Amino acid sequence: IEQKNPVRTARSTVGTATELYDYLRLLFAKVGLTMCPKCQQEVRGYSPSEAAEELVRRFPGERAYVLFPHPVPPKAALREWARMLLQKGFIRLKVGEEVVELDPEAAPALGRRKTVDVVVDRLVLRPEDQSRLADSLDTAFREGGARAAVEVVGQGLRYFGQEFCCYQCGQRFEKPQPLLFSFNHPLGACPECRGFGNILEYDEDLIVPNKALSLAQGAIEVWNSPGHRWWYEQLEIVAPKHRIDLEKPYAQLTEREKKLLFDGTGEFEGINGFFEEMERRKYRLHVRVLLSRYRSPFPCPACKEAKLKPEALAVQVGGRDICQLSRLTVEELARFFEALPLAPFEAGVAEEILRQIRAKLGFLLRVGLGYLTLDRQTRTLSGGEAQRISLANQLGSQLVGTLYVLDEPSIGLHARDIHRLAAIVRDLASVGNTVVVVEHDRAMIEAGDYLVELGPASGERGGEVVFAGPREAFLRHEQSLTVRYLLGQERIPVPLARRPGNGQTLMLTGARENNLKGITLRVPLGTLTCVTGVSGSGKSTLVYDTLYKALARLFRVEFTRMGRFDRLYGADRLRGVRLIDQEPIGRTPRSNPVTYIKAFDEIRKEFAALREARHRGLTASHFSFNVPGGRCEACGGGGYQKLEMYFFEDMYVTCEECGGRRYKPEVLEVAYQGKTIHEVLGMTVEEALRFFPGPALRRKLGVLAEVGLGYLRLGQPATTLSGGEAQRLKICAELADGASEDLIYLMDEPTTGLHFDDIRKLMAVLNKLVDNGNTVVVVEHNLDVIKQADWIVDLGPEGGDRGGEIVAEGTPEQIAAHPRSYTGQFLRPYLTR
Repeated sequence: IEQKNPVRTARSTVGTATELYDYLRLLFAKVGLTMCPKCQQEVRGYSPSEAAEELVRRFPGERAYVLFPHPVPPKAALREWARMLLQKGFIRLKVGEEVVELDPEAAPALGRRKTVDVVVDRLVLRPEDQSRLADSLDTAFREGGARAAVEVVGQGLRYFGQEFCCYQCGQRFEKPQPLLFSFNHPLGACPECRGFGNILEYDEDLIVPNKALSLAQGAIEVWNSPGHRWWYEQLEIVAPKHRIDLEKPYAQLTEREKKLLFDGTGEFEGINGFFEEMERRKYRLHVRVLLSRYRSPFPCPACKEAKLKPEALAVQVGGRDICQLSRLTVEELARFFEALPLAPFEAGVAEEILRQIRAKLGFLLRVGLGYLTLDRQTRTLSGGEAQRISLANQLGSQLVGTLYVLDEPSIGLHARDIHRLAAIVRDLASVGNTVVVVEHDRAMIEAGDYLVELGPASGERGGEVVFAGPREAFLRHEQSLTVRYLLGQERIPVPLARRPGNGQTLMLTGARENNLKGITLRVPLGTLTCVTGVSGSGKSTLVYDTLYKALARLFRVEFTRMGRFDRLYGADRLRGVRLIDQEPIGRTPRSNPVTYIKAFDEIRKEFAALREARHRGLTASHFSFNVPGGRCEACGGGGYQKLEMYFFEDMYVTCEECGGRRYKPEVLEVAYQGKTIHEVLGMTVEEALRFFPGPALRRKLGVLAEVGLGYLRLGQPATTLSGGEAQRLKICAELADGASEDLIYLMDEPTTGLHFDDIRKLMAVLNKLVDNGNTVVVVEHNLDVIKQADWIVDLGPEGGDRGGEIVAEGTPEQIAAHPRSYTGQFLRPYLTR
């Protein structure tokens, strides 16, 4: 059960990933009631016996007429029509409120009516007459085109039919079946959005990313390229005639001016016309790429993000349709099913389905995911949330005799929830399974029965079993670095003083994306700020979806859709924004640490300066595996050749031409202090620090060692790096530049995959970034990081709808003293200096 989230499709949701949505579909198909949205009447198809049983049960002892509707023919055919009805045995008609005898001579008086009700029978609704009533209804269905009506005297008309439609308004519906409720199948998916819940439309915020610019300054970004400049020139021609001020900032344009700009005029086609013209050229790849940059998903106007056809949404269980249930959190859904009122027959039909639903909801609550909704897209989950969903699925499978391997299940969990997770893992073991957990969290380590520590250090100096044995013996093994941290002999110190910042504040007001409640975020510039809170409280939404995307748009880094907020103050005090996440630094083996931090340029210069290299006419570019010249052309300098597997993931195999050494033979004959360029790329960072004397190279490689990455090999493929290693490499790249100042760095759980000792090294690097004049904002649960912060913003108090508020903000000491802060409760023991 891995910590990463492999899902990329928008069609996968929490409901489908946990199979809860499949059980809901089955429940709605079995016991769902179809309600006509116009008449608010139950829709169903009746057999004659079912209709008779319902009438006798609901109206015992009442007098009733069994009727069927019949169209009235033209006036000339009325007498013949009446005789035909008499021959079939029908002798009465219901005309308006009166029941009259059927008379061929009096029939022409009906000529002004379109339909008339023919009386099949009149009787008293008693159990002993139920079979007679069923026979009469059978006749009415047969003669009335599968439709019948029963007038209960004094109670009004009741409509029945064998077809599945509303007999009040005539609207037809589909009979419930599981596929009708699937947004991944054509039978149930909304035809407008094909089950996605949204449609891609051209987004004004992407077309005009910087609304402070005027049209003359290039506010319409797509028209700034030379190939599309003609469209702006046409606007310049018509602007004076329509009183469009090209020098006014776009944000100050009136609605009339914006409408003209988008819709165009007779002489000018406008922005919409431009995109229509581009749509006609979509057969070209670069045009499709261009158009995709200016589209965003907007709620589907047909289904209002419900993803399903109206026929599926007409079916209800407990007064709610399946979309409404999917929008409830797991916690709310559990309460709904505990109190679900069902008739005895329905309860019997749905008994096993409901048992499975309640069990799965219970498992999700146990792993701390009660704040998630079933319609939440799986691809938006963090790695820790995806892992806990897998864990909940395994709890539901109730396997025994199974080996479970978990990779850091505590990621993304607040300290409050880790003890609950540890109890769940112990439950898996207690029923006869074996659970192996790779973990760095203190509480999870202390919950283990048997401990295996690898080391003693990382990289080349690791790979040995330092200790293996019961927990009690482990805590007495003081040679272990982990034990020394657990016992307090080694520790990450609490700072002697908190940085006050540079006196400026970055402030984001009115943040209300997802579950955020219109909050105001204040970040003192020149500090290390931690955003904390329980899982699902809105930390990533606030920091990444809102703050980062707003700053990225302001500094023209990217123009993706950002979270909703009112104003952003203080950004003019910054020179830029950097997001340091755990995404890979490269997708192929060609990318590696030494090229990422730009240290390879210095190494190539050292090789190019050798006498042997000058004698052979080799320059620094010949020692690059990314450009033609000295690299092996068979593999393009990658050392590996890619085999496309089509339906499977591509494979990389060692290049047969160079044997994985990347270079041509003449380049590999040049040696620096006895080492070829290929052998240098095989060195660890620590070995390279001892090998190369140059100060510029040592400074860049030294940053890698400082952050705990001294064990990495210089040419190690990026595809083999963990998320935590990739994130620390990005921090090193920033420090290696040396001149960064007045930047804001945003990070989401940088301690993922780090040992206590690595966290101490990481904090030293983050503090160096701040001391250089930058601001660092970290979303974090690790208390060793939180206690080192200068400022904390604590969200909560709970996850989901019960979160999204700022519970407390201040220094770690102030948070620890706050009575409502869960973070503060667990932080107090860590603040002892």
